[in-house]
Amino acid sequence: MGCNPVTFHNVTSNVFDCMKKKLEAAGLHVPSGNKGKISGHGVVVDFDWDGTEKLTITVKDKPFFVSCGTATGKIHDFVHQCGA
Repeated sequence: MGCNPVTFHNVTSNVFDCMKKKLEAAGLHVPSGNKGKISGHGVVVDFDWDGTEKLTITVKDKPFFVSCGTATGKIHDFVHQCGA
């Protein structure tokens, strides 16, 4: 069960790299590159970064007991911890 896409702005390369490292440290698989699927802990998220400042994430799958707001909120936290 997926969620609506969420777009973040002002995501520089430093913010993007920081976010990916934090997600990996939290036990999620994050592929290299500017787009792909992040997975782990029962969650699958598509990400697409335009290489300059716009990052779009879409939660594609999550445990039934996790709301879309909670899933996207966690990603929002990672992005903001890295300075976006």
